[in-house]
Amino acid sequence: MPPSVPRYFALVPAAGAGSRMGANTPKQYLEIAGRPLLYYALRALARETRIERIFVVVATGEVAFAQACVELLRGLEGREVRVLPCGGDTRAASVYNGLSALAGEIAPDDWVLVHDAARPCLTAGALTRLIDRLAEDAAGGLLAIPLADTLKRADSEQRVALTQPRAGLWQAQTPQMFRYATLTEALRRSGFEDVTDEASAVERMGLKPLLVAGEARNLKVTYPEDLELARLILEHEE
Repeated sequence: MPPSVPRYFALVPAAGAGSRMGANTPKQYLEIAGRPLLYYALRALARETRIERIFVVVATGEVAFAQACVELLRGLEGREVRVLPCGGDTRAASVYNGLSALAGEIAPDDWVLVHDAARPCLTAGALTRLIDRLAEDAAGGLLAIPLADTLKRADSEQRVALTQPRAGLWQAQTPQMFRYATLTEALRRSGFEDVTDEASAVERMGLKPLLVAGEARNLKVTYPEDLELARLILEHEE
C-alpha cells in the first residue's frame, strides 16, 4: 500500500484577552469595516484550497462570538471551520488543547498551520510560499521577516543598556507550520513555560524550523494604532 499523502489543517488560537489593546473586547473581536479581526484571519486561511479544515480554539464563554465569525464565511469560502471551546490560560495551552481535542482526526504526519487570530492581513502569496517551501521539510517552519531596525536593550530605568546586533535576527510571524505529532509532542514537553510561539517549543526538541520569507503587511494587531494600520491595508486590498 502506498504511503498516505499528508493533509493540511489550520488551527487558530483565539482565547486571549488582548490586554495591551486597552479595550473591553478581546482584540480578535474588534472590528474593521464591520467584521471582526478573527473573520479576516479565517478568510485568509479558507481561501487556500489545500487546507482541508480550520479549527478555532476559544474560551468556553466566547463560542457564540467565534461562531458568528464562522457564519460570516459561509457562502464565501468552501472550507469547513469548526469552533473548539477548549482555550487555555496561555497561547501554548490553547494550541495544545486544540491539538489534543483532534486526536484521531488528524494523522501524525499531517500538517498543522497555526495562525494568530489577530493577524488579519495574511496574503495568499505568503501562505502559498509557506506551504510550498515546507511540503517536504523534516522540521517544519514559519513565516518571518529579517529585522531592519536597530535594536536597543533597555535597563530597569528605560535607558539604553546596549545595542543588539541585528545580523541574522528575524521577526517571527504566523502561520507556523509543523507536523501534528511533532507539534503536539513539542508543546507537551514544554509545559507551556516561556513558549511564545510554536517554533520555540519545536526548537527545544533539537529541530531547526525553516524561516520562510513573510511580509511586513502581515502584522499582528497588538496596540490600538495597529488596528488603524490593518484597516488601511484591508481597505486597499478590497
